[in-house]
Amino acid sequence: MIRVLIVDDQSLVRAGFRMILEAEDDVEVVGEAADGSEALEASAQHSPDVILMDVRMPNVDGLEATRRLLEGKSEGPRVLILTTFDLDEYVWEALHAGASGFLLKDTPPEQLVDAIRVVAAGDALLAPAITRRVIEEFVSRPPASARGPAPGLDELTARELEMLRYVARGLSNAEIAEAAFVSETTVKTHVAHILMKLRLRDRVQAVVYAYEHGIVAPGETG
Repeated sequence: MIRVLIVDDQSLVRAGFRMILEAEDDVEVVGEAADGSEALEASAQHSPDVILMDVRMPNVDGLEATRRLLEGKSEGPRVLILTTFDLDEYVWEALHAGASGFLLKDTPPEQLVDAIRVVAAGDALLAPAITRRVIEEFVSRPPASARGPAPGLDELTARELEMLRYVARGLSNAEIAEAAFVSETTVKTHVAHILMKLRLRDRVQAVVYAYEHGIVAPGETG
């Protein structure tokens, strides 16, 4: 069972998500929270696998809650950011804080459930329709404080560095396999090595790392 915590300041939104998720055989809603402070307490109490986290909430917002939950940790719950804004000003900060995914609140129910399964399995997710927009709008313009030496980069092989560039452009494993003339299994192996060597949680963190350290440039293709 995938244990899910729902965090949103609107009770009707929480009820709607709960109704969708409780219809699934492999998902269990273990708790709800109305703001980031409650989310921290509920996470400690229920140990969820995935947290559906609203961004804009009173008291402690979703960004600060995500940062407190994940800062300095290689393990812990996967945070799936939910927002009504496809270019929310907080998205870059949320991804940088360690969120594993980003979806709009009007995402169809089946896609929401699929997203939870994806991040629970240890992968990362950005809504396909806006992945490149998010990268362009947020990851291409990180705050100045995010700039600095690229820790662990010298540990990557030339092939792994190539794979990191593909990942940073938002390509799926299948697309990378086609572009690099290798199997999807080989891509998965390379990505796993990259995450391990760079001490990153998932693919979203790899995207953030690549852009903030200039490994790829905004709009770069090929």
